[in-house]
Amino acid sequence: MVQVEYEFILPVGLLGEDGSLHREGTMRLATAADEILPLQDPRVQRNNAYLTVLLLSRVITRLEGIEPITPRTIESLFAADLAHLQEMYNRINDVDGSSDEARLFCPSCGEEVHPNRDRLGEPEPIRSAS
Repeated sequence: MVQVEYEFILPVGLLGEDGSLHREGTMRLATAADEILPLQDPRVQRNNAYLTVLLLSRVITRLEGIEPITPRTIESLFAADLAHLQEMYNRINDVDGSSDEARLFCPSCGEEVHPNRDRLGEPEPIRSAS
């Protein structure tokens, strides 16, 4: 059976209104809609980095003591926690291509070709024309 939910513990934790830290949560695998629908949001169109906030607010299903999980929740995370969740998202959704998939090579030059797999919140790498 495919695992669709993954538990996590934030390195720092989300600071609650009462001063307590909320660290334990659950993230689910992303769906096509999770990755496509936020692209229509005006905040993403103005600032592509905001895509990270919207994606994480959709796939984090639980953060102890915090309901609901909203973009504002993700905006309130410490940088270390945001980086931790980005790495987790990329790992569980195999965004970096680390799975055991077939390697692809350019038929003209023989150079290895990697499918377009952007990392969450990072711009697409610039490729040379040569």
